[in-house]
Amino acid sequence: MKDSRRLKDYDDLPLVLDVRHIQCIMGISRTGAYELVHRPGFPAFRSGRLIKVSKKAFFDWMEKSGMQQGK
Repeated sequence: MKDSRRLKDYDDLPLVLDVRHIQCIMGISRTGAYELVHRPGFPAFRSGRLIKVSKKAFFDWMEKSGMQQGK
């Protein structure tokens, strides 16, 4: 992802994330990101063929899942 170098802060992220953003944030492979967005309970939705995730819902999911640093 070209813009991944610029994603250093929560506020730098768009309001709606795509699989490439999830991949970059989580530091996982493309395959891993697609597996994650298809898991039950993950807050993804479809926009046509594209898989999208609300930024707020994604970070709420991470916090709920205990995936934040320091936990």
